[in-house]
Amino acid sequence: MNLEEEIKHSVALLKKGKIILYPTDTVWGIGCDATNAKAVQKINKIKERNEFKSMIIILDTTDKIKRYVKNVPPIAYDLIANSASPLTIVFSGAQNLPKNLIAKDGTTAIRVVKGRYTAEVVRQLDHPLVSTSANISGQPTASFFDQIDEEIFDKVDYVVEHFRDRTRNIKPSTVIKIDESGQFTIIRP
Repeated sequence: MNLEEEIKHSVALLKKGKIILYPTDTVWGIGCDATNAKAVQKINKIKERNEFKSMIIILDTTDKIKRYVKNVPPIAYDLIANSASPLTIVFSGAQNLPKNLIAKDGTTAIRVVKGRYTAEVVRQLDHPLVSTSANISGQPTASFFDQIDEEIFDKVDYVVEHFRDRTRNIKPSTVIKIDESGQFTIIRP
């Protein structure tokens, strides 16, 4: 299957509420359509995590952030545009997402991706994609495909074939929290 076919196959599965194991712009992740509450619940079960612990969602363009955040501080766009590495921003005022994907304080974490696979999947799905590390909660993050626990493979509906041999050493994204006034704090450097 070529990359274009892989993308179309992934999108078709995501539209059916399926869970995929896929390469993000940082590490390998477990994902679903972020607007599907039942699929989000399945990911929490797979990861054996508290359902009130929020997860990152990924988008393909900054224009789509306003669909999921009530008031986007203008500085957020500058931070994304000028970040040298993948950047996740925790925004206040989450909207248009299932309750089980919004943190108790009303925030949501968003990263805009540029990767050939992930950005195109999100574009074709036309919904955000959940992006959470491919591990059981509390276990080490799998930077490479070979580091993913066998248990995960049995719990997802599909494992993306492309980029399994990717060996670049990329850390998880930098995470900052930004309030509506534009003040921000670094959560994970």
